[in-house]
Amino acid sequence: MNKGGKVMKLGLCTGTYSDLPLDEVCRLAVLYGYETLEIETFERDNLHLDIHTIFDGDNIRKFKKKIQDYGLEISTLGNHPESQLVMGPFGQDTDDIYHGTKEEKIKFGTEAVIRAAQAANEMEIPVVVGFTGCENFGRVCQWPDARAWEREEEIFAQRWGKILDKYDEYGVKFAHEPHPNQMVYDIETAQRSVELLGQHKAWGFNFDPANMMMYGIDVEAFIDLLGDRIYGVHAKDAQIVKQNAGRSGLNPHGNYRRIDRGFRFRIPGWGNVNWQDVITELSMVGYFGPLTFEHEDITMSRQDGMKKTAEFLKPLLIDAPFEGRSDLNFRF
Repeated sequence: MNKGGKVMKLGLCTGTYSDLPLDEVCRLAVLYGYETLEIETFERDNLHLDIHTIFDGDNIRKFKKKIQDYGLEISTLGNHPESQLVMGPFGQDTDDIYHGTKEEKIKFGTEAVIRAAQAANEMEIPVVVGFTGCENFGRVCQWPDARAWEREEEIFAQRWGKILDKYDEYGVKFAHEPHPNQMVYDIETAQRSVELLGQHKAWGFNFDPANMMMYGIDVEAFIDLLGDRIYGVHAKDAQIVKQNAGRSGLNPHGNYRRIDRGFRFRIPGWGNVNWQDVITELSMVGYFGPLTFEHEDITMSRQDGMKKTAEFLKPLLIDAPFEGRSDLNFRF
């Protein structure tokens, strides 16, 4: 697990600010008291990090110095779009990520995920966050082929096993973010993935409680059961919209701006996640890494979200684990 120096810090996922220059994002992060960044390495229209030129000359040193000059640190690299292509889907749905055949998409996604590990290694960043992909998420239903999901599991173990071996070589961990349309989306599939990958030490999870809530998952149970595999945390909240959930469910289709949706992503403190409980369980399993804010709240601006999240979460972060009582008659 990422114990992060035994100090919980507030981080910012720069991917949701990818239209802004990195310097502007850093200035905003400092303004509102953020300490760490998760920077995406996706290859298309990336204003923050050019994965193809970052290895040239002393570009890595310059890039790290830019972040350090703001008083920030990079906690993780991310590659959510292209990691999706390792398992799919491979049709029109992912053409905006990479336009090609199924085989071309798999090759491109695999190479992009491995390049992210190479960059993390050279930047001395311990974790890359992303997705696994899933060729056909509908296979979670046994009809019409009861063994379809099982066969997809076998492909998952083969493709991701080879990628994780490269991560092992680079000394970097991959933290999959459980999410709909992924091979791993809940507690059971997370536990199953650890089995399928032979307990691979480079394999773990980026815990996002909002994504868990989309399937009614007990977020504290995920932490307790998989805490030793939690390598990163996204600070994102979710609202179960009581007046709508009974008719649209928790994972409805359509635009997130629909007022009649039963589920909405929110900023921390504005949804149904009990952050005191989440932070407590993270502490209990030994996670003292960053809580990285990811803005997907359609009710307010990104700057509003950044400001309000910092105001809410920073007082809750635990600075150090319990050191025990000095009285020898009491042991915990």
